[in-house]
Amino acid sequence: MSYFIEWELNSADELEKLAFDVAERVLDKIEQIKENPEHFIEKMQGTPEFKLRVGDYRVILLFDKGNKKIKIQMVGHRRNIYKKYGQS
Repeated sequence: MSYFIEWELNSADELEKLAFDVAERVLDKIEQIKENPEHFIEKMQGTPEFKLRVGDYRVILLFDKGNKKIKIQMVGHRRNIYKKYGQS
């Protein structure tokens, strides 16, 4: 059974600001993780969030294994995403 993907409003807006080819790669990767997210995501230190790498871009997400839900929090380039998120 695949996981349900939920988007925060600001994360959907961030995705729309990306170049079309980058946004398409991010969406393709998110579709891939629906079947086996633990294979693709990494836990972030000191927070409940996880990160998904898509080339030079990152997707910050919450992973709820019990409810089979993935909530996309943020999407952006790796050089900016952690600053926006408040991580060093």
